[in-house]
Amino acid sequence: MTSMSTLGSGSRGRNKLLLSCILFSSLFLLLLTLPAVPKPVAHHDQPHVHSRLQAAAAADHCGGSLYPDLCVSTLSTIPDLHAKSLPEVICASVNTTAAAVRNAAKNCTNFLHRRGYLDPRQRLAVTDCLDLFSQTLDELGAASAALAADPAAHVDDVQTVLSAAITNQYTCLDGFAYVGRGGGYRPVIERRLYHVSHLVSNSLAMVKRIRRRRASRPRRGALEGYGKVSEGFPAWVSAKDRKLLQAPTNATIPDLVVAKDGSGNCTTISDAVAAAPNNTDTRFVIYVKAGAYFENVEVGKSKTNLLLFGDGIGKTVVKASRSVVDGWTTFRSATVAVVGDGFLMRDITIENAAGPSKHQAVALRVGADLSAFYRCSFVGYQDTLYVHSLRQFYRECNVYGTVDFIFGNAAVVLQNCNLYARKPLPNQQNIFTAQGREDPNQNTGISIQRCKVAAAADLIPVQANFSTYLGRPWKEYSRTVFMQSYLDSLISPAGWLEWNGSFALSTLYYGEYMNRGPGSNTSSRVAWPGFRVIGDAAEASNFTTAAFVQGDQWLGSTSVPFSLGLD
Repeated sequence: MTSMSTLGSGSRGRNKLLLSCILFSSLFLLLLTLPAVPKPVAHHDQPHVHSRLQAAAAADHCGGSLYPDLCVSTLSTIPDLHAKSLPEVICASVNTTAAAVRNAAKNCTNFLHRRGYLDPRQRLAVTDCLDLFSQTLDELGAASAALAADPAAHVDDVQTVLSAAITNQYTCLDGFAYVGRGGGYRPVIERRLYHVSHLVSNSLAMVKRIRRRRASRPRRGALEGYGKVSEGFPAWVSAKDRKLLQAPTNATIPDLVVAKDGSGNCTTISDAVAAAPNNTDTRFVIYVKAGAYFENVEVGKSKTNLLLFGDGIGKTVVKASRSVVDGWTTFRSATVAVVGDGFLMRDITIENAAGPSKHQAVALRVGADLSAFYRCSFVGYQDTLYVHSLRQFYRECNVYGTVDFIFGNAAVVLQNCNLYARKPLPNQQNIFTAQGREDPNQNTGISIQRCKVAAAADLIPVQANFSTYLGRPWKEYSRTVFMQSYLDSLISPAGWLEWNGSFALSTLYYGEYMNRGPGSNTSSRVAWPGFRVIGDAAEASNFTTAAFVQGDQWLGSTSVPFSLGLD
């Protein structure tokens, strides 16, 4: 179509072509009669000037990155780098990263298809990696789209999805933790994953520069991108969704009903999730009637904007018992795993019943952006609640566990929740949190606000026999804050526990602000460089639902009650 409209057809096309040739010949003869113009003496320097401009632009963009050599080498391949805007440069960097992810995925797929090379545990770990690569490609694609549309308006979203992309790479490697001596397949893949992670880290560092340029916009806080909270929920929970979350069971009209006795549309939750539409922008509601559902439920990436609601804590119960001792990865051990964005849940108990001797055994894993949970209970021992990635909010929920039982690398706020330490194994310690921030530019962390931190019924009689801590640094830039919460007497005077010697003690951010109760006395707390007793309300407000998870932009739509600030 283009060539026909340009050249025409038939005699008209031939006439145009002839005229063009005549004009070109005339112009050529005219040029021959003109006096020669001396060539610029320095014409041979032009490529060098361009090269210097490229190098200077790369060095400027890479300032402040954690991996400057990789950053400069990546950006130096971008044509006319010096003439491109910062969002265009970041897009190009993100596209380079996507190619590296696809190469890593291809490598994993090849090994997965080799018979006899991988034992069952490693095959499962590689399968986890492939799922995580797929999620990473989605997140990189979302970052590119946001940067192309309106970088300043979507900088929070870009920072969120790139933070998750880094988390995915380390989660893949974590899957090989229980592989035998030598690490099995991990040494083969880890170089590629570190490369991907470092590429994303460099993009995140550049995204920070977009944020700094938004001079006319207020600072979002330490966990940039979480947003404000209004009427008990982040604003990304819409008023309509907030009503859905708070409505009585008999006032909510579901699209599907799950009932064990066959009185609904499905007898399992998994069947109902499978029947839900894919990639919908409208809320799809599944009602799970009272009963015990013994199944592992996965809400995949395509199952967006689902609401699951039950008849209440202890009435509607989802229960399973996968664990790492039984051959599962921590990632895959979850009784319920949620990846579909915009997910909501209310009035349901989720339990991993593997028991304390089975070590890592997740009840709920969440890697769904803008997800919220209201009046739910999560029950387990080690690694109960896996707040894996992206932005999450929990309101009036109960969490039971022993070791690291709230862990992961999401930007997450738990508000008005009850956190209960259970009786652990002999010689174990209870640790409420293990936050996994890998990069200082990630907008991630755990914020616990106006919660009750106490012993569960089975721990109370033997509480004196076990030490209990608020948290420990799973990763180098671990970030956790307890604010305006009740800390009972089970909390050790030191408050926090080392992970391994001096690891992360100077790079972590652990804070306590205006807590109360017998365990809130900070006079004997750890003296780590990264720990602080927060005395400034302005600093504390960085970790509220408003500043931490952009709650003002999404929680208003969920019907989950929430509080935006410190009040």
